[in-house]
Amino acid sequence: MSLEKQVKRADDALGCEEALICTMVLVAASGGGITDREIGVMSGLVQTLPVFQDFSTARLKTATEMTVALLREENGLAHAGRLISAALAPRLCETAYALACEVVAADLVAERTTLEMLAYVERMLGLDPLIAKAIERATRARYQRVTP
Repeated sequence: MSLEKQVKRADDALGCEEALICTMVLVAASGGGITDREIGVMSGLVQTLPVFQDFSTARLKTATEMTVALLREENGLAHAGRLISAALAPRLCETAYALACEVVAADLVAERTTLEMLAYVERMLGLDPLIAKAIERATRARYQRVTP
């Protein structure tokens, strides 16, 4: 499916997996661009997590491009937020936030704009702040190094 058709489809709805990808891309792009490390993390998650069982890495590229196109729209962030919220079942909101945290942790040092986007994602998904903090702490723990 062409990018134009994907973007047109995004006007109507996102699939569940696309919404999860969109969430990851939102935090990755918040720093001004998506790093190779962030792309690698997203690709690894798509290849290994059960939630992406039927989702190929080729579709990851298309969904990423679609999200970037959405963000270029006027009010694109709000539009993306509405699409994500509509696509995700409540049981997958914590999953979406955990995936976003994984992408943020990929760069090892989070910029202020990235943390602000993560807070936006938390609110957009309607997460309990205590649950969001627990997910953040668990993600930080996964990315600890032996030496500081």
